[in-house]
Amino acid sequence: MILSPVSGGTINASSVSLVSSTLTMPTTTTPIKHLVVIFQENISFDHYFATYPHSANPSGEPKFTPSPATPSVNGLSNDLLVNNPNGNYSVNPFRLDRSQAVTCDMDHGYLTEQQAYHGGLVDKFVEFTGSSDSECDPTQVMGHYDGNTVTALWNYAQHFAMSDNSYGTTFGPSTLGALNLVSGQTHGATPAKFAGKVANGTVIGDLDPAYDDCSSGTKIAMSGSNIGTLLNSKNITWGWFQGGFKPKDNELDGRAKCESEHPNILGENQTDYVPHHEPFQYYKSTANPHHVSPSSIPMIGKTDRANHQYNLSDFWDAVANHTMPSVSFLKASKYQDGHADNSDPIDEQHFFVSTINRIQQLPEWNSTAVIVAYDDSDGWYDHVMPPIVSQSNDRTHDALLGSTGMCGHAPANSYQNRCGYGPRLPLLVISPYAKVNFIDHQITDQTSILRFIEDNWNLGRIGNQSFDAKAGLLTNMFNFNSNRHFADKLILDASTGLKISTITKSTTGAS
Repeated sequence: MILSPVSGGTINASSVSLVSSTLTMPTTTTPIKHLVVIFQENISFDHYFATYPHSANPSGEPKFTPSPATPSVNGLSNDLLVNNPNGNYSVNPFRLDRSQAVTCDMDHGYLTEQQAYHGGLVDKFVEFTGSSDSECDPTQVMGHYDGNTVTALWNYAQHFAMSDNSYGTTFGPSTLGALNLVSGQTHGATPAKFAGKVANGTVIGDLDPAYDDCSSGTKIAMSGSNIGTLLNSKNITWGWFQGGFKPKDNELDGRAKCESEHPNILGENQTDYVPHHEPFQYYKSTANPHHVSPSSIPMIGKTDRANHQYNLSDFWDAVANHTMPSVSFLKASKYQDGHADNSDPIDEQHFFVSTINRIQQLPEWNSTAVIVAYDDSDGWYDHVMPPIVSQSNDRTHDALLGSTGMCGHAPANSYQNRCGYGPRLPLLVISPYAKVNFIDHQITDQTSILRFIEDNWNLGRIGNQSFDAKAGLLTNMFNFNSNRHFADKLILDASTGLKISTITKSTTGAS
């Protein structure tokens, strides 16, 4: 038997490889040796947490009962619920029932989101980001769920840490959020101009990545560095793991075909893989254009023919091999990614719970943090005007201040079309080291995740006006004191989001 450096107890010989890998792990500035970022789709903070921690609890739905010690959250006040400035456009905020889990997709463009916030009046969501689909009701943009539908996330917030002051790095849709997550930079696109999608070399709309066989239409490439580049420079294991990345088949010319699919709760089949949700495929240095599989399971997370881009199942293969990468980005298949129209909170909940339950059972859990984050707001109403830390004054594409061309005045030599921060988004930290039932009110954004990785593994900064340099820190959501009690494991039911059990760690102190 061998003494365990984690628990002070003993472990059997089958776990020797785990101990060995733990002892040779790269130095980190915190006890976090494994970071898992679950990056979901298109949810504003109010859309999921407007009335947290209070739920309607109608009969027949999962009942949410909050802890009486739950701290206050910046949600919708009674006045905003019944006398909302968007009421001038026909509707106040309203509760969406569990039976309304699948909704229309809202308008979440770089320009239209600015217009909805109307210079801080926050009163034109129905007019500008309400769905323009003729079969949809634009007033649905004011809808929000509560703990009877997004039950798992509300329970995670109760037992771990959540921010109510975190934002998309810029206004705009998925591609921008994904790029900001990994590089803090939406400038550097080729082609440098494409109507409504790229302006002045900056990405402002969804376009597929140039280095991906499964991309279609006009494609863009990005220059510069990303977090993968920095991790590679220090030989830190990492990977992006996305549902449907593994090709269903290959064309005769060897090009990948991404055609695997799954039905959502309405029984509608959704193609699993979405190219413009995969940020590393925009960079030649970190792309896996043909979606080739890793050379072996022990090589997952290391540089080989897969170049750190993987199918979601490869993450679990690495976990089973006790070679979980230091940094892992998990992207659900389209039907479980939370995106309105193709996904929904219930399908998404299955992904959250099955993933997080499983991670909590790993021996690596004692040195792991899971971050739940989102790429953009989908245009859903949120009552908080974001702080504007990056200005842009493109007469065609900016209109935050109520007139075309204005999101402040961009300083000389700064990149245009990066108006931000954008809308407020959910952000949760789930970890033994997370503060318990804690609401963080400090300003953070998507690049705060990037900054945490950089700081924890001593990687340095991206540079070139990356937002990582000004990002707020996530460390207030953790407690790294050596004499602390670890947060309990929280095991949930995937269908209801309700607690099955909590598992209390018997030891105290950092591991």
